[in-house]
Amino acid sequence: MKTIHVVAAIIKKGHMVLATERGYGKYATWWEFPGGKVEQGENELEALNREIFEELSATIAIKEHFITVEHDYPDFHLRMSCYLCELTSKGFMLNEHYRASWVGLKEIDSLKWLEADEVIIAKLKEEQIIQ
Repeated sequence: MKTIHVVAAIIKKGHMVLATERGYGKYATWWEFPGGKVEQGENELEALNREIFEELSATIAIKEHFITVEHDYPDFHLRMSCYLCELTSKGFMLNEHYRASWVGLKEIDSLKWLEADEVIIAKLKEEQIIQ
């Protein structure tokens, strides 16, 4: 099975995180943490900064590695390295996603999350990063 290595930004604001709704492809309308593929010659941090700029026209401060999720989808194996981040730009624009929302504990379970992202949500709750 093909392995895809991606990075994801868990962008925090207080006790909330930024959730983005995919606007295209097989998983359109599913929610995820923004990010994307690590390209050849990039390290994870370079890829994450590039992806957030491409997807959100935003800059971030990467604070720390949070979790690496390994998940089998029907067509591929996903290896997703996730980092806690904060926005350093004043805002963001949706260049690839349909919607975005700052979500806390009350809202997070009402969204239809991609399966791999559900592992991240469980750890966010366990460590009380979202409230």
